[in-house]
Formats: sequence, C-alpha cells, structure tokens
Amino acid sequence: MTYRVFIGYDPNEVSAFHVLAASIWRQASAPVAITPIRLEQVPMDRPRAEYQSTEFSFSRFLVPWLCNYEGTALFMDCDMLITDDIVKLFQQQNQRYAVQVIKHDYTPSTATKFLNQKQSVYRRKNWSSVILFNCERCQALTPTHVNHQSGMYLHRFEWLEDCEIGELTPEWGHLVGEYSWNEPYPPANIHWTLGGPYFDETKDEEFNELWFAEKEKMNG
Repeated sequence: MTYRVFIGYDPNEVSAFHVLAASIWRQASAPVAITPIRLEQVPMDRPRAEYQSTEFSFSRFLVPWLCNYEGTALFMDCDMLITDDIVKLFQQQNQRYAVQVIKHDYTPSTATKFLNQKQSVYRRKNWSSVILFNCERCQALTPTHVNHQSGMYLHRFEWLEDCEIGELTPEWGHLVGEYSWNEPYPPANIHWTLGGPYFDETKDEEFNELWFAEKEKMNG
C-alpha cells in the first residue's frame, strides 16, 4: 500500500517543502507518494485575497479532486516537520468521517505572522493545516466550488455537517509559539504557523535545531 500525501507549495517556502518531504520519507514504514500542490498546476482561477498568506490557501481543497474522489489522502501545510512515522497518522482514519483534522481551540497570539502577513482570526483556525481526506465523501469539492466559495466557508468546513468532521490527535499538529510542549520527546508533527526556521526573522523558533538537522540529513 502506498500512502498519499499532498503538501502545499509556495515559492517563498521552497526549502520548507523539501525538508518536510524528506522528514516524511526518512521515517515512513511504508511507501509514501508526496505531491506538491503548485498553483500553476491546478485549476485555480480565483484572485489572491488580502488575507491569503500562501499560494495554497485554497488549492488544498482540491485534494479529493486530484485523487479522483477515491481513497484516502493527507494534506499538510509546508511549514511543518515530521518526527515520527507518518503511517501512524493514517492509521487514525475512521471511515465514518469525511475528513479528520486537529481541532485546535485557540486565538492567535500575534496580529501578524511570517513575512509580515496579516494574521486572520476565525472559528476553527488552523483546522485545515492538516486534513485527512476520505476522498469519496468530499465530492462537493469540485474545482468550480473551490474557486467560488469564500475562504471562511472552506476553512471552517462549512461544506460538511459537523458530524462528518472527525479528529486527529494533537501531537500531529503542534503549533509552535501558540502551545507549550512539556514532553521529553518532540511532537510527531511540528507546525511553525508563525514562521519557520527557514526565515531569518524566525530562525530561532522552538525546535529549530530539528529542522536544521533534517535539512543536513537531506543534503547528505
């Protein structure tokens, strides 16, 4: 079995994409197919919104379409690092749900984030940063639908009933700078939502040494 992972791609975070992919492949116990979601390669024609901090803000919702609405697929933001076997995340899938996410319940601690981007505050903030799709149950997400619905409608999962949204365990989406981490081991997925170690302004963020170590392993 091959596990499918889609990672958001942005020209400002190219190194982030490659290091995240390397961290997944290095620790996976089964084959993993990783696909970058590049804006120029998918049918997105909506103008960039003022609050849109990355190119993949909306294209992430095309993952079920990219999979022909079949099987299971995982979406991840690129500003992350995996420290455990990604197969363990897939093993949390429950077929009763259309999607499973980490149900963060917080208010962002800053008004801006990386590259001085405005921080948007909305219900279900960051739920869409890690999405385990049951693609067959997400046929509402056609390219036309994704291109014409509002960002809040998409990111708050208003295209589903609440009972169709399942949960993933929180170690698979730890938000650096928003939550504390008191365990002797790192989170399974480290998410630098305010800016990762690959930016000069945030190079000293928590767990930065793990990102640089992974980059060094990747480069051999």
